Amino acid sequence: MKTFSLLIIIGCCLISCSKWLDVKPQSEVSQDVLFSTEEGFQEALNGVYSRCAQEDSYGKEITCGILDVMAQNYTIPSLDGKNYRQTALYNYKNDSLIARKDRAWKALYNGVANSNLILQHIEGKQKMFSGTKYSLIKGEALALRGYFHFDALRMFAPSYVSNANAKGVPYVTVFSKAVTPINSVSAVLDSVIADLNNAKELLRTSDPILSGGYIVGYPLKDSSTETAGELFLQQRRHRMNYYAVCGTLARVYLYKGDKANALNNALEIINANKFPWTKQNSFLNPDPEKKDRILYKELIFGWYIPNRTDNLRDLFRSGSQSLHVTTSEGQIIYEVASVGADDFRYKQWLSEQSESSGTYLQVEKYTRDGDANLHYQMAPAIRLSEIYYIAAECTFDSDPEKAWGYFNTVRLNRGIGTTITNEPSKEVFLNELVKECRKEFYGEGQIFYMYKRLNRAIVGQSGILYSPADNIFVLPLPDDEIQFGTR
Repeated sequence: MKTFSLLIIIGCCLISCSKWLDVKPQSEVSQDVLFSTEEGFQEALNGVYSRCAQEDSYGKEITCGILDVMAQNYTIPSLDGKNYRQTALYNYKNDSLIARKDRAWKALYNGVANSNLILQHIEGKQKMFSGTKYSLIKGEALALRGYFHFDALRMFAPSYVSNANAKGVPYVTVFSKAVTPINSVSAVLDSVIADLNNAKELLRTSDPILSGGYIVGYPLKDSSTETAGELFLQQRRHRMNYYAVCGTLARVYLYKGDKANALNNALEIINANKFPWTKQNSFLNPDPEKKDRILYKELIFGWYIPNRTDNLRDLFRSGSQSLHVTTSEGQIIYEVASVGADDFRYKQWLSEQSESSGTYLQVEKYTRDGDANLHYQMAPAIRLSEIYYIAAECTFDSDPEKAWGYFNTVRLNRGIGTTITNEPSKEVFLNELVKECRKEFYGEGQIFYMYKRLNRAIVGQSGILYSPADNIFVLPLPDDEIQFGTR
């Protein structure tokens, strides 16, 4: 494993485009050794996923940290023990926020760098690989490269609807000492789409998840086949699988306003019937070993984060000074006084706690009973519900009734029996959709991106509205990128 560790160290040295001059000559020998076998490529790809599980990446900040704070989902404690208050105020000159967003940037481009290493070394080596692993590894690396760039764009550049020609982020396709220029928002999206579509074609003929015999479920407790066969081919939902690429393409096309292609990719997932809705008795089960708070069966793609349990407990469940939401605010978000009275999400993801000054709601979404649970500790990346939301948004203009049908399907699976079927107003639809997405993606980082994509005001605590603007939606690039890049 020495070479595997060295690859990740190399990647960490190359996390900023302007830092690529730090490449050490002796690293070339280690790369050659690592990429001389099929197993070396597997280790390198596994290393990309392992890096993403860290706190500065999808293991915390890019999932349930800074993005959800900026979406005004949490009540920041008075003592601000987690140093998020200035983040909630969009003070991009605050040292704590600067450090967090710079580390997130570096984590994303670390993923890009290591994906490029794999892609650089895999060319021309088809004969080295058994079965379909060449296409599988190359497809995953391409898709991950696109995924990381897209998240960097959504965080650090204006939205497409705001200014498609604005400067975005560097789109890096080679592992090199050269500084990569910053591309426009539109050009970055085109590159993301190209990588994802190329990945989709490679995975179409190589991904085990497409097999009719591949059954998703709870790998530790039921008839799932996700742990069958060779280890590298298991747990495809923990990796950038074929359907995850379709889901990412649906996201990207929607971000660009291409609803036809977004819908086509969303329907490919829906029509496959591969991912079942979580049953009520799993979501609500009082036995902590049998409770599925994360809605695991519905995860099309998720980050495996087994070492983040303690960090997430400290972030959310260390008393009133951890990130939480007031009882009244949580009830407003989940519309408890009206349609949300029986919402499973409110009942399972938030728990009321008491202290001398009153009550508050503790975030329980990532709570699980160690290794005895139905499933692994995961950070959701793409959910089945999001695919239905995308289908609804892409369908509304041509068929409002069908759009409400997709919308209601998610609500019914969350315990909300009230349906909307004959409301023709697009504004009413978008208002309801945003409210539902905020409930569904609470603690997952996605609702901030939705506000930004739609150029809608962020709904803050106590009903405060933060008008859509680049000084809120666009995180400043790290100083190194501004100094060495072409910003």
